[in-house]
Amino acid sequence: MSITREFFRHPLLTGAIAPSSPRLAEEMTAGLGLERAARVAELGPGTGVFTEAVLALLRPEARLTAYEINPRFAVSLRARFPQVDVVTGSAEHLAPDDVDVVVSGLPWTAMTAGRQQRILDAIVAALAPNGRFTTFAYAHAAWTPPARRFAASLRSRFAVVERTPVVWGNLPPAFVYRAALPVAVGRARRGQPAAAPA
Repeated sequence: MSITREFFRHPLLTGAIAPSSPRLAEEMTAGLGLERAARVAELGPGTGVFTEAVLALLRPEARLTAYEINPRFAVSLRARFPQVDVVTGSAEHLAPDDVDVVVSGLPWTAMTAGRQQRILDAIVAALAPNGRFTTFAYAHAAWTPPARRFAASLRSRFAVVERTPVVWGNLPPAFVYRAALPVAVGRARRGQPAAAPA
């Protein structure tokens, strides 16, 4: 399965012209506590570069659910990773499940503002109170309005957001966002009271 072929076939669904590098996968999965996680969700796994890195850190009894909108990638992922629960569909349908970690390879800058917000809301609602979220962005696009909007939305939904140095050994070069402590607004939709602002 070629991510380049799928990019030219469905550029808005795929979002990347080349698979992420092992170096970016290492940065994406570092410092998240995956070794202790019980439930993990991956959004937009594509060809499975991050999936493989996540599985290498998870305990055998941990549960990994991957949401992939491209049916070709979904079929390939099921064959390659039978231990992963692969859901064919949008990340907007991420189920609230007290997930410990959400790992995202989604093309945020290719989305409309509305879709960005809906997926981020779904992530916050799905995460446990001490949950962590990681995603990446291409360095060359960081100044664009969609990228700036995404960064602001991320900071409004998490108490802690950090950005790594650029991973130059990726095509294109990229950096990673790591976010922790989702704000209570997402969990309030599950019947839990929202925390008062600090």
